[in-house]
Amino acid sequence: MRTTAPRGLAHHLLHTGHEAGRRAEAARTRFAALAVATLVLAVCLGALAFVHAAYTGKESRREARTPVRQTQETAAKHSTLWLVGSDALKGQRRFSVVDISPATANAPLPPGVDHWPGPGEAVLSPGLLKAGAHEGIATRYGKLAGVIGDDGLEDPGEWLAYVRPATPMKAERPIEPVIGFGPTAGQPSDGLEPGSARTDDKPEWMFQALISGLLIIPSLVLLFVAVRAGTENRERRGGLLDALGGRRRDRALLALGETARPALLGALASVPLIASSMLLDVRIPYVDYTVASADLRRHGLVALLAPLAALLLALGSVVLVDQIPGRMQANRPHRTGRAHWQRRIALLCPVAILVAARGPELAGANTTYHVWTVWTGLAAVVLTTPAAVAAVVAELGRLLERKGRERGWAGALVAGRRLSHYPAATTRLVAGVIVALIVFGQAVAWQGLFGAYNSQLEKALGSAATNIAEIGPKGPVTAGAMDSYLRRLPAGSAPVVLTGPEDPTRNPMVVRGDCPALRSLALPCPRTGARVDRITDHRLQELIRWNAAGGTFLEVLRTDRTDIARRSALDDGSSTLAILDVAGGGPPVPALKELSYRVLPRGAQVRFPGEEWLSNAAPDRDQGRWVRLCGVAGVGFLVLAVGLSGMAEFLRHGRALAPLTVLTGGYRVFRSSAAWAISAPLAVAGLLGAVITSWLARPIAMPGSTTYIPMGLMASATAVVLAISALFGLWAAHIAREQARDWHV
Repeated sequence: MRTTAPRGLAHHLLHTGHEAGRRAEAARTRFAALAVATLVLAVCLGALAFVHAAYTGKESRREARTPVRQTQETAAKHSTLWLVGSDALKGQRRFSVVDISPATANAPLPPGVDHWPGPGEAVLSPGLLKAGAHEGIATRYGKLAGVIGDDGLEDPGEWLAYVRPATPMKAERPIEPVIGFGPTAGQPSDGLEPGSARTDDKPEWMFQALISGLLIIPSLVLLFVAVRAGTENRERRGGLLDALGGRRRDRALLALGETARPALLGALASVPLIASSMLLDVRIPYVDYTVASADLRRHGLVALLAPLAALLLALGSVVLVDQIPGRMQANRPHRTGRAHWQRRIALLCPVAILVAARGPELAGANTTYHVWTVWTGLAAVVLTTPAAVAAVVAELGRLLERKGRERGWAGALVAGRRLSHYPAATTRLVAGVIVALIVFGQAVAWQGLFGAYNSQLEKALGSAATNIAEIGPKGPVTAGAMDSYLRRLPAGSAPVVLTGPEDPTRNPMVVRGDCPALRSLALPCPRTGARVDRITDHRLQELIRWNAAGGTFLEVLRTDRTDIARRSALDDGSSTLAILDVAGGGPPVPALKELSYRVLPRGAQVRFPGEEWLSNAAPDRDQGRWVRLCGVAGVGFLVLAVGLSGMAEFLRHGRALAPLTVLTGGYRVFRSSAAWAISAPLAVAGLLGAVITSWLARPIAMPGSTTYIPMGLMASATAVVLAISALFGLWAAHIAREQARDWHV
């Protein structure tokens, strides 16, 4: 009996807690809130395991495909000729194009390639085939001979191409003979590895910090609010239990009995979501990244611990909150003295916003004071916003109460009186949304600095630079090969060659071409040469800007394609070959690239002037999308939390509104009260927060630009807030109506 009595009491307390929670006011709402919060937290914790799995898997496959250079000691082994090059799709980051050729019989193949392509054939990754379909990537490097398998790719969406040139390769630098791939074949040579993720990707700890800051912390806030939603009832039951001589353990069991089922349901609901990602590759929208299911399976145990961790955190939060003495006075009218100080602090909020938005301009763009002014202003905004919101809410409540009384709007009258006398709940609602949007905007804006170079290049290049293409042969070529390339140009395309001055202070720049090309550039077509002091064609201006330095003037010489081919074949870097459309449009870059691989031994780099700098900056731009995606999700979680808090506050007084159904003759008062008390504050907070957030992000922009919060992104975050405001308003009205139906006079 001594051992069974405590167990019987524990079971009884758990059962009592369960029944009490099931019969409490708005029990289904609190059940759903805690289940959803646990589910969200479990998925976010699982994301940490996914990030680690993805980084570990990428590193493992990267190491396994890194070639082992042939040495004197391994000269007798079978070898493959290997040369890493690169290419890019329009406006995208660079990817590796590797020339391979068997140097001996039984030459080793790179991982993911199951057979040797024939001369003039290529093997491409599925991601590259899909992304480059509009540019005809499948035939750019030759006939498509197969697809690279997953074991040869860092991730399923990687862009990679293995090309066997039609012209036989020779074991001469920069071509290297390799005897195998990965540590099993010897010592891998990092300088020969394909791909650029090692240098482009941010470290794993930064990604983990991003997930923690923008997803896990908001999900913990959501969990805490969901736990607090039923605190009042638990405090009353706990107080009764204390009066009967109960211990802390007894209170904990009572609280666990109430919340164990929804928390367990939320944790279990996350298991299929996490498990399914171990069976199928998961493509993450917006960032266009695919997570390999094989990587997740190798870390499946750690990922499946996330639901258990979320469950323990949920139950632990319930017990912890229950042990903290409650005031039971959180909703009393605000005191006069406190309101007086709140009004004073509220007056500082517009000043803080002005300092945060305009103060950094006075400090100077490139000074330490600039950053300090930004952060000081932001801190002041965050600290003064709740007081300003409280003052505005109270004043709007009085206005709404007066209008409701004058026009007979019962819902507006009830909501207005509550806002004016009890502004704390609505203040938390509005201030929480505004602060969440400000934090989100700052995260996006500061990360946007990494992509600022990309944005400025895109603006600087403009349309003029994309209407002329530079041609740079890969490796040495003969004049005959270049002549063959120029004679097979697409219709309407014409070549010119720009030669920089030998002495920038004394000699001119020289541009050569035939008459159609020169006239297209608004240049004369003389027989012996002509001097040009003013260049009017924007394409030629961009070509000179990116490829020639100095020069006292421009000399124009008429020549034929044979002479252009001879000068383009020179390997001294003195001349730049460019292709333009004589009609003034853009050159067919994909066709020019494909032609180079068909005619020239190793193809050619075909790009717009300055495009190589744009491609190098693309990784920072792409990685900024992760911040935006996680930020929008985090804002959604925080808005769910504050919306849930506001709805719980509204439902606490749902039964108090029940008698109004007799006075108003229906349940319409619940819809209007919920709209004024929940939907309207959330909607106003979303719209006002978006404006303040965009304004506060201005000082973070690079000199010469404005803000790095795209309007579409801010609109998406605002749309999330508006959708949640409408959802919670309808939900609260429905539950309050159900409470009123159970009310008896």
